[in-house]
Amino acid sequence: MMMNLFSQFASTTYLGTPLIFLAMLTPWLLFPTPSAKWINNRLLTSQNWFLTLFTKQLLLPLNMPAHKWAFLLASLMIFLLSMNLLGLLPYTFTPTTQLSINLGLAIPLWLATVITGFRNQFNHSLAHFLPEGTPTPLIPILILIETISLFIRPLALGVRLTANLTAGHLLIHLVSSAVTSMYSLSTLVTLLTFSVLILLTILEIAVAMIQAYVFVLLLSLYLQENT
Repeated sequence: MMMNLFSQFASTTYLGTPLIFLAMLTPWLLFPTPSAKWINNRLLTSQNWFLTLFTKQLLLPLNMPAHKWAFLLASLMIFLLSMNLLGLLPYTFTPTTQLSINLGLAIPLWLATVITGFRNQFNHSLAHFLPEGTPTPLIPILILIETISLFIRPLALGVRLTANLTAGHLLIHLVSSAVTSMYSLSTLVTLLTFSVLILLTILEIAVAMIQAYVFVLLLSLYLQENT
């Protein structure tokens, strides 16, 4: 039972080719390409409105040097949001339930913000490791704590996204299994359980959207500290 429960998170293959690459490529194929026409269709208009609104809200607290990251952060938001939502469809695979994929996104982007901070404002970045006015006996301990907190940031980014999506998928799988098993026992209990499944699916859609936003938001906060 446990093997069947967690087998949905295993990377599927077809003829020896991992399908995770297809799952990561599919979101980019679904978005329409902007056209040079004066009047766009409703889909392009909605897409442009969402990207403009998201970029304004994300870059509002950031400094001007951080605005160069607008295209990268907006693309990352669309990428994570698409993969999280597509993974909720039947017979699909969610790449963001894999810790390796999330860490592969989190570590390089976090490292880029740290390198940007040390390159542009070296003294200010070093000052984060030792707050002003710290007593002399506490200096080694605080430096160690701040160093650990700095290196644990990418791990927190990847684990948060993985844990939330994995927990939601497991709950949906368990409740849906309960619906099928109780169908022959009680119709009323089955309908109540199915109602819970619908509510849980709506909640998981919200979680998929929120976690994509939280990932990009935390990355922008790390960028704010280093620009």
